[in-house]
Amino acid sequence: MEKITSRENAKIKYACRLASSGVFRRSEGKFLAEGRKLCPELCRGAALETLFCTEAALEKCPELAGLPGEHYLVEDHVADKLADVGTHQGVFGIFRTPVHTLDEAKTGGRYLALERVQDPGNVGTLLRSAAAFGFDGVLLSDGCASVFAPKTLRASMGAAVRVPVMEVGAMPAAIAALRAKNITCLAAALYQSQPLSAARPGYPGGVCVVIGSEGQGLTEETIAACSGTVRIPMTDRVESLNAGIAGSILLWHFREESL
Repeated sequence: MEKITSRENAKIKYACRLASSGVFRRSEGKFLAEGRKLCPELCRGAALETLFCTEAALEKCPELAGLPGEHYLVEDHVADKLADVGTHQGVFGIFRTPVHTLDEAKTGGRYLALERVQDPGNVGTLLRSAAAFGFDGVLLSDGCASVFAPKTLRASMGAAVRVPVMEVGAMPAAIAALRAKNITCLAAALYQSQPLSAARPGYPGGVCVVIGSEGQGLTEETIAACSGTVRIPMTDRVESLNAGIAGSILLWHFREESL
């Protein structure tokens, strides 16, 4: 296995650029992930092209040698450059980004739609919840945190490639496309909303839960495009829940019936 000893190695600089730039990730169709558990997990839904690992990491997890793609040993100071956080596990992978489109949405399916949810932790949490509760796909509008940025990947724990993620641009048009397939789209909003308990879990044509940004919520145009609105009943001890928690509650309510 070839060993990389320089932080200025072209492959290392390329990997770092994937980690730091969403524009570059999209143009290349690739992303960088890190972690002894996360990289093998991502192999279940994305093609691994290149694996970088330290000798210590390979000794601790010899099964890493069985993963696909090109493998390189890296010295510790090189791994430090690849790492998104100070404390890392010495395992990094370059993966090809799975591509999904709104055409894949089907009548009878369960979907999550996020409009301008900007916090990577919330986006990652919601992807993980969507996978846990049997949802068929996640729609992301413009302005959402990048699914394949390092922080989002860590929060999603591999769910980013286990649930189809569709970048749809403007959300109202995407909602209209879902409704044309008889999918009921429910906006999480307070205005003229029904409590979650009044919304039946099962919809024959399928359901899409629509969640807005942490600060402003959903746009008026998106709310108007939806079939209806729902809210989570709460006490007056708090003003609101963050998007990750609120969305996870909604996803649990509309979970796959067999769960």
